[in-house]
Amino acid sequence: MLGVLINEKELKELEYLIKREMDEILFDLKDDRIDHVVKRSMKERYQILFSLFKRIASPKECLKYMPAKKSMYKS
Repeated sequence: MLGVLINEKELKELEYLIKREMDEILFDLKDDRIDHVVKRSMKERYQILFSLFKRIASPKECLKYMPAKKSMYKS
């Protein structure tokens, strides 16, 4: 287990970066031109990012990015 000490400004920056990356992944998952193997990797990355996000974000923010079972595991 690792621990990190960060201040409020750094926390907000981490939250912003993770949200931005998750938004990009969600956007790209809708693209039909992307191969299903690549999409599977993107879904795995989303799961990792979301688990990090849950540690720093409020429950209200987490609900916005909670992966829907159907859409995340489809295709």
